[in-house]
Amino acid sequence: MNSASTATSSFFFLGRRNFRHHRRFFVTLGLVALTAVPASADSPSNEGNGSVDWPSVSAQRDKIAQAGLKFLKEQGQSDKGSFSDRVGPGITALAITSALRNGRPVDDPMVASGLKALESFVQKDGGIYGSGRLKNYETCVAMVCFAQANTDGRYDQILQDAKRFVTDLQYGNDRKDSSDPSFGGASYSGDERPDLSNTGYLIEALRSVEMPTGDPSIQAALKFISRCQNLDSPHNDTTYADKVDDGGFYYVIPSTSPESGTPQRRGGQSGPDERTTANGGLRSYGSMTYTGLKSMIYAGLQKEDPRVKAAVRWIEMNYGVDRNPGMGSAGLFYYYHTFAAGLNAAGLQVVTDADGQTHHWKADLIAELAERQNDDGSWSNENGQWFENDKNLATSFALMALSYCDVPGEE
Repeated sequence: MNSASTATSSFFFLGRRNFRHHRRFFVTLGLVALTAVPASADSPSNEGNGSVDWPSVSAQRDKIAQAGLKFLKEQGQSDKGSFSDRVGPGITALAITSALRNGRPVDDPMVASGLKALESFVQKDGGIYGSGRLKNYETCVAMVCFAQANTDGRYDQILQDAKRFVTDLQYGNDRKDSSDPSFGGASYSGDERPDLSNTGYLIEALRSVEMPTGDPSIQAALKFISRCQNLDSPHNDTTYADKVDDGGFYYVIPSTSPESGTPQRRGGQSGPDERTTANGGLRSYGSMTYTGLKSMIYAGLQKEDPRVKAAVRWIEMNYGVDRNPGMGSAGLFYYYHTFAAGLNAAGLQVVTDADGQTHHWKADLIAELAERQNDDGSWSNENGQWFENDKNLATSFALMALSYCDVPGEE
C-alpha cells in the first residue's frame, strides 16, 4: 500500500482483478468475536495531525464488519435468500455485494442463497428488476453484485444482457443530441429526468463488466456528470455552472420552463427549494460530490483534470464523517459509502481539512461506524429519508464503506 506521503498521487485503473477484488479484506476469525461492537473509550484516536494506531483500527474494522455480516445473515435475510424483498432486488444486491467485498466467498450460504434470489429477478429484456419502477437502479446494483461474484464466468450472459439493457435506457442513445443537459444521464426507470446518483451507479455497473472508459456510453455519462458540478468550466454549459462554483456536485439538473427559465421542481412546481442558493444556484452536498468524484475517475479522468481538482478542494473544505455535508443526517449511510468509494478511487489516504488538520479518513470512518453500530450488529438511520431506517439497507451501505478501509500494511 502507498504511504500517506505518496497516496495523493496514486490513481489506479479499474481492471478486472482490481475492480472485483481490490476492496476485499480477509478476516482472521480467531481475532474477532461475532458480536455487536459498542463504542468504547479506547477506540483508536485520529485527532488532528496525530498518529494512528493502525493495528487497533484494523481490529476494530474487522470486528464491526463481522458483527454487521452476522446481522445480515441471521436477522436480515429471508428464507428466500433476499433482503427487504418488499422493495425489489436492490437491497439484496447491495447486501450480497457487501458480503463479497468483506471476504465472504461465493459459496458462503448467505451469499449463495442471495445470488439465487437475485437471479429470480432477471427479466427477458435483460434487466434485473422487480416492478420496473426502479429498473435502471436495480439492474445496475445487481450487475455490480453479479460481477463481483463472477469469478468463474457463470454470470457472463446475465451481465452482457444487463449491460445492453442499461445502455439502452441511458438518456441520449439516439434520442437527444449532446447539447441537451440531460444527455448521457440515467434515471431510476429510464423515463424520468436523469440524476447524478443513478448515473454514478450506471458508470460503476459498466466498469464492473470491463467496459473501457472510452466507450461512448461512459463518455456520455461523464458529460452529464460534468454538468452536475458547480464549476465554471468548458465541461459545464448549463446556467448553473458559475452561480456557486465551489467544485461540489448536486443531484439533478432542474428542467426549465421555456418562457421564464425558472427551475422546475419535481411535480412541476416552480421556484427555489432548500437546495437552491439566493442567486439561483444549486447547493453542493457531500454524497453527490463523492459520487461525482468516484464517477469521474471511473470514467477515466486523472488527478490533474480541473474537475477532479475542484471536487477534491470541495472535499477538503467540507470534510467530515459526523454528517452528510449539506444534508445533515439525510442519506447518511449512502454518504458513508460514496465517501469511502470516492476517496479510495482517488487514491487519497489523508485529507487536509479547511483548518489545516490532516485526517486519516479510514480511521475516522471506522471509528464513526463503530460509534453508530446498533447492539444487534446492524446500522440504521433515525432519519428515514431514502429508506435508511431499513436496517438491511443501512447495514449494507456501512459494510460497503468498510470494504474500502484496508489499512497500511495489509495486502
